[in-house]
Order: sequence, then C-alpha cells, then structure tokens
Amino acid sequence: MKREIPIRSFAISLFILRPRDDSFELLLLRRTGSTLSGEWCQIAGGIEHGETAWQAALREAEEETGLALKALYSADICEQFYEADRDAITLTPVFVAFAPTDCTVRLNDEHDDFRWLSLDEAVALLPFAGQRATLEHIKKEFIDRQPNPLLHIQT
Repeated sequence: MKREIPIRSFAISLFILRPRDDSFELLLLRRTGSTLSGEWCQIAGGIEHGETAWQAALREAEEETGLALKALYSADICEQFYEADRDAITLTPVFVAFAPTDCTVRLNDEHDDFRWLSLDEAVALLPFAGQRATLEHIKKEFIDRQPNPLLHIQT
C-alpha cells in the first residue's frame, strides 16, 4: 500500500496594498525569532479555533501591524508548498487588503522592521518563488485591473 502525503491548511497569507501616486505600494515585514528570522514577508499566521480564514487575516493584520484595513478580498489563489520537516503539503489561502495612504504601522514582536515597497522592490526581497508568483497574480488581478467585486469579503 502506498503512503500518501497529507495536505494541510491551517494558516493564511495576507498582502496589504496602499495607494501611492498612480499605483500601489506593498507592505512587507521582516521576521524575527523564527526559522524565517531576517526574511521579508507578507502577513501570515495561523487560523484559530472557531475562526474563518478571512477573520484570521483581519486578526493577524491587527496583531502584526495595528492597521485598520479599508477592504478585504479573497485573492482567488492559494500558496502551496512542501514542508520537509512535516512531510506535508500546505495550502494557504491568500487575501489582499487595502490600507489608507496615511496609515501608521505598529509592529508586534514577531517583526523588527517594515517597508512600503513598489511591487518590483518587493519581488526582489521575497525569499520564496511561491510568494513571488502570488505577487505577480496580485499585480494582474488587483493592481492592473479593478478587483472582481465577487471576491470582496463583507467584514
């Protein structure tokens, strides 16, 4: 009998955009105190008991940045990656949120720095190919065109 690799989905991924001139900037945070310490990344975190994935995205945004978000969308995509230490495939639903231009970021202790970047600058800092592919999808579906209103999440 062949053994199957488990597929897990227990966390979210959230990319936050804010208007800048005639385009958008993306918020990246630099991680501390984990295996990803020193790496730049989007907001990510676990889904708690009784919570929907989109509720986890909003909670993680508040906990990690203190931001009150203007709009939240399903990105209509999942990040997927293999975790060798767990011998499992992880699927993570991706969300896109918009923040006001004049917002103030307040980091928690999971991060030691943040940057608002152009998409090209962000792509250069993201450590994983899956993150960069997700960012390309976000550019096509949320920056180059109006987001599909069916993806808007009423919070």
